Amino acid sequence: MRGQVVENEFRSSLRSAEEGGEMGKFVEAAKEGDVADGGMKEVVAEGQKILLAKVGGRYYAAEGRCPHMGASLADGKLEGTVVTCPRHGSQFDLSDGHMVRWAQLPGVVSAIGKAFKRPRGLKAFPVKVEAGKVLVEI
Repeated sequence: MRGQVVENEFRSSLRSAEEGGEMGKFVEAAKEGDVADGGMKEVVAEGQKILLAKVGGRYYAAEGRCPHMGASLADGKLEGTVVTCPRHGSQFDLSDGHMVRWAQLPGVVSAIGKAFKRPRGLKAFPVKVEAGKVLVEI
């Protein structure tokens, strides 16, 4: 588990340096047993809706709502670290938040939709586990 913490903290430092921002603070998002391996749930931390998932014994956290139309990603499908939005099928990799696929809509509707809602990934949050608590950096 310590390796995951170090790797996630390293990624956090890199992202913070790339964005030119300060590192946030880690807040409790759940207890270690709250999310089964291969599962996910929406949690609220510091007023933010966050999707918390556990895959292969590792925790991942990202924005809890799809950037396309705001659907709860916790109601979607998780395959490995990729979550599929239940509303229009957008897919995001929770390991870093990048978009795998944008909304699956018919041709013309898709083009119009992209003009109004520019495709983008999710904000991913660093995660660490300490003393049975799952902590997310906000």
